Amino acid sequence: MLKRKITARLERFFSDDGRYALLVDGARQVGKTFIIEDFAQQHYENFIEINFIKTPSAKWIFENVEDENDILEKLSTFSRKGLMRGKTLVFLDEVQECPEAVTYIKFLVQDGTCHYILSGSLLGVELKNVRSVPVGFMDEVKMYPLDFEEFVLANGEREELIAAARKSWEERRPLDRLYHERLSKLFRLYLVVGGMPAAVQRYLDTHDISAVVKVQEQILVEYKKDITKYDKENSLRIREVFERIAPELNKKNKRFYVNSVKPGERTERLEDEFVWLKEAGVAIPSYVVDEPVVPLVLSKRTSLFKLFLNDVGLLAAFYMDGIQLKILNAELDVNFGSVYENAVAQELFAHGFSPSYYASREHGEIDFVLETNGKVLPVEVKSGKHYKRHRALNRVMSQVEYGINEAVVFDDSALKVENGVFYAPVYMVMFLQKDELPDKMIYTIGTPLNLRESPA
Repeated sequence: MLKRKITARLERFFSDDGRYALLVDGARQVGKTFIIEDFAQQHYENFIEINFIKTPSAKWIFENVEDENDILEKLSTFSRKGLMRGKTLVFLDEVQECPEAVTYIKFLVQDGTCHYILSGSLLGVELKNVRSVPVGFMDEVKMYPLDFEEFVLANGEREELIAAARKSWEERRPLDRLYHERLSKLFRLYLVVGGMPAAVQRYLDTHDISAVVKVQEQILVEYKKDITKYDKENSLRIREVFERIAPELNKKNKRFYVNSVKPGERTERLEDEFVWLKEAGVAIPSYVVDEPVVPLVLSKRTSLFKLFLNDVGLLAAFYMDGIQLKILNAELDVNFGSVYENAVAQELFAHGFSPSYYASREHGEIDFVLETNGKVLPVEVKSGKHYKRHRALNRVMSQVEYGINEAVVFDDSALKVENGVFYAPVYMVMFLQKDELPDKMIYTIGTPLNLRESPA
């Protein structure tokens, strides 16, 4: 079984003893159903699973509802199981097919008989019009394809390898050569296999890249079917945008040009199509910022952007020109820029970042700019041997008003630091994490002011 980080979030849900429902959101084929089923088998005596695509008649449970007891009786009748208070998990899968279930979840949580997990695909698209979202009674967690750390562990590596690389990253010291070579090979494999659980498992079972590509092609087919099924009116244009992601990334500046979809079309006319792909979880947008200063959102422009696929393995499958073997063989005469950059965008997105890039006529373009520790961190991604050529990065760091004294260049070489630039092996992107708020932020003003004793 593939070890996933989301398991820790499910464990916390179990510890909270049903005080809220949990909505697991994510693109199709990222492993939501499997991980929830396994979690249920390990933690609950009674498990009721309803998939609204496989069993559309189950929608009856949430139709003509009188109260929560009515729903509970229908659940018991439909599943042919008794409801054991505090020991039953109800898993409502593909809930986008029955948005009424989200509407009534508040009352079921308040009743307290069962614990509830909801999941589905395209939730960002399909649940927007739910008439009553149960704020305070349902938490949402995003699930992504396996990130690189999960992929390393799935391939049987010990956690000590990750720990050694993390120490190298934190101390800015080169990693042991054997460890570095091992992680570099694993990263190249990750560029080909990607993080879709079915593709990863097929590789682990067969070590056959051709078999992996067949799985990836089937996932791409399923994504295209979803586009047709859930947005019939705009499906043609959404598919055209989706199928242009790989070719656009393969261009020199990797920027997505609307003209490539429809000559003469303006970005605003296709904005809904880009949003649909983002909300469906199959594409990752990276918008341009005009100034590399915090907060980045203030200078973000939605009219210029790059569009990445949610999984780098799917991107490799999209190209279909033997790129898989070229990547695995580390052929230096091939430009893998789009694949490397997609992998970095995917990793950053899974770690909570909303990727942005910087571009100006005066300074040039920087692949990514991130907010971390209250500062802007420029990030360049280099797949070739000329990784020290980064004129735009040098120009931006030389601007005193930006206050940028550190940058990261991800490449294939060993770790080193020169002139404020941290050259790190590209696999170390797994250690870039978004700042998180502490669990508690206690603040008090202090002793009340005595106005009669205060100075005039």
